[in-house]
Amino acid sequence: MGFMIAVDGPAASGKGTIAHRLGAFYGYPVLDSGLLYRGVGVRLSESGGDLDDVVAATAAAQALEPAELERPSLRTRAAGELASRVAVHTPVRLALREFQQRFAAQEPGAVIDGRDIGTVIAPDAPAKLYIAASAQVRADRRWKQLTGQGEAVTYEEILADILRRDERDGGRADSPMTQAPDAVLLDTSEMTIEQAFDAARRIVETARARSGNLPG
Repeated sequence: MGFMIAVDGPAASGKGTIAHRLGAFYGYPVLDSGLLYRGVGVRLSESGGDLDDVVAATAAAQALEPAELERPSLRTRAAGELASRVAVHTPVRLALREFQQRFAAQEPGAVIDGRDIGTVIAPDAPAKLYIAASAQVRADRRWKQLTGQGEAVTYEEILADILRRDERDGGRADSPMTQAPDAVLLDTSEMTIEQAFDAARRIVETARARSGNLPG
């Protein structure tokens, strides 16, 4: 297995941006695991399926094609809500788990961001980060992102979404969102993206030194 970097945290904490910056810095492929669940939710919704139907949601997960992850519709506010709803189904998580674990095993390394990467997908990852920020800061970031994409939505609506998703993701029975015991907490509430990336890079460098995975 290559050098795996697990980046976990709640919605709009900055984990996706940090994961992609780390991937570019080290030359590792990056997987946004949330897109898998968004893909399942969007696929099921577009087919008229019931998001609470475990069988239908699992079938959608099993039929998901990697090319579908490139669809712009997966980046919308609605897709995020759909993802959170189908992610509570254990069979859906199991259907997507093998894909993620194969990705994590790549040589010379890989980066995956999500909510259960360091706890379930790659518990042995040598580098684990848990990216956090206050709900208010995250709501403001997501509001700016979505309005910049042309979506008509208020800050208050986004904050309500954030709080609802935090409760759902942290309270589900299977693979709840939680910080792995050996993950390093990085709170980005008061950081610029450059500051957050620099802090994340230093965390990874410490893990690389500890594991003996140093630049050649």
